[in-house]
Amino acid sequence: MNLEELRRLNIRDAGSWPLLPKILILTGIVAVILVLGYLLDWRDQWDALEAARAEEVKLKDQYGQKKAKAINFELYVQQLNEVEQSFGALVKQLPNRSEIDALLTDINQAGLGRGLQFELFKPAPQEKMAEFYAELPIRIKITGTYHDMGAFASDVAQLPRIVTLNNIQIANEKGVLALDAEAKTFRYLDEEEIAKQRALAKAKEKGKGKARK
Repeated sequence: MNLEELRRLNIRDAGSWPLLPKILILTGIVAVILVLGYLLDWRDQWDALEAARAEEVKLKDQYGQKKAKAINFELYVQQLNEVEQSFGALVKQLPNRSEIDALLTDINQAGLGRGLQFELFKPAPQEKMAEFYAELPIRIKITGTYHDMGAFASDVAQLPRIVTLNNIQIANEKGVLALDAEAKTFRYLDEEEIAKQRALAKAKEKGKGKARK
């Protein structure tokens, strides 16, 4: 059937049309129905289906994560207990306010016990405060032999409290070493001091927020 024959077809006699025109018309009608159905109704349903599938994937991931946590819950509890024990052990190495004087004496005695001469032993007039601990810098100048200096550093490291040596400068004066350093020791804050530090931090953060506005 050519194009001219298609033009001669009368819609009123569609029942007597040849097979090919019927198939073409039927295909066109089905296509129009599908397009209209998609635009008017199916598109929203399709979008809802895609959203539901995405939510399903998300929920499956969440389920997998929670399942893994549930399986390893006892391990997490054990790790948490170990962290708390380690933290408690570190806190015990921090002296409280009343023990600072005794610790300073221990540092001094560690040097004298090794035959070192203290030219300067000067704690800072003010502590540096942090959230739950305070840092006390101590300026020290000592002289002695290389062996005694090493033994002193080892003794300080083995003190039951945390003490660090920083900004170390060593000079050799005719075979006698002169050490200039800053020792730092730390103490934990009591509850009143911790509350004060948190209040200061909160006020500082609040001030920053107002400044941004």
